[in-house]
Amino acid sequence: MKAIRVLIMVWMVLVTLGAVTCAVAQTYPAKPIQMIVGFPPGGSTDIAARMVAQKLGDAVGKPIVVDNRPGAGSNIGAELAAKASPDGYTFLVYTIANAINYSLYKNLPFDMLNSFAPVTQLTSVTSFLVVHPSLPVNSVKDLIALAKSKPGQLHFASSGIGNSPHLAGEMFKIMAGVDMVHIPYKGTGPELTELLAGHVKIAFEPTPQFCPTLRRVS
Repeated sequence: MKAIRVLIMVWMVLVTLGAVTCAVAQTYPAKPIQMIVGFPPGGSTDIAARMVAQKLGDAVGKPIVVDNRPGAGSNIGAELAAKASPDGYTFLVYTIANAINYSLYKNLPFDMLNSFAPVTQLTSVTSFLVVHPSLPVNSVKDLIALAKSKPGQLHFASSGIGNSPHLAGEMFKIMAGVDMVHIPYKGTGPELTELLAGHVKIAFEPTPQFCPTLRRVS
């Protein structure tokens, strides 16, 4: 009989815990959700985050607050997310930059592999080689020829050191056998402003932020 009583008591405790868990689950989210973006406003990651945040907020009935935390190739935002309470109220828009940083930085202040739990893939984008209209080229072949005729005189921009646009530019230099100078900016927004103004002439960047300004060449 004592054994039966113990089993009944254990069962009652489990039922109670289950009811509490269900109640918590039914009230989530009870407050706004933070979505961290490791880049300034205006870039492809920020654009995707804001599109998803609006729809997700409408679906769950609570605002999704996009929190831009640029710097260190998105490591500042990633560290903030990694050290946040694991309560489901902090999301990180994880990008290829985070995967690259795992190889570039020896002493990250967080565990890149174990600090985050994947939820879903938001986007898949294509990168473009873009040039300012003032540059006298109409094809990639023209650009390579111009770069070879002016070694070290052409500049290409990126949204930061070590990210995919920077590495794309370096790979282009190796494959084409040209010498161009890398100009890093603190995010795609500042970079795009400088590119449109003609202060830099070349960039390798994801699609979204450049779509309204593109003119395709062969």
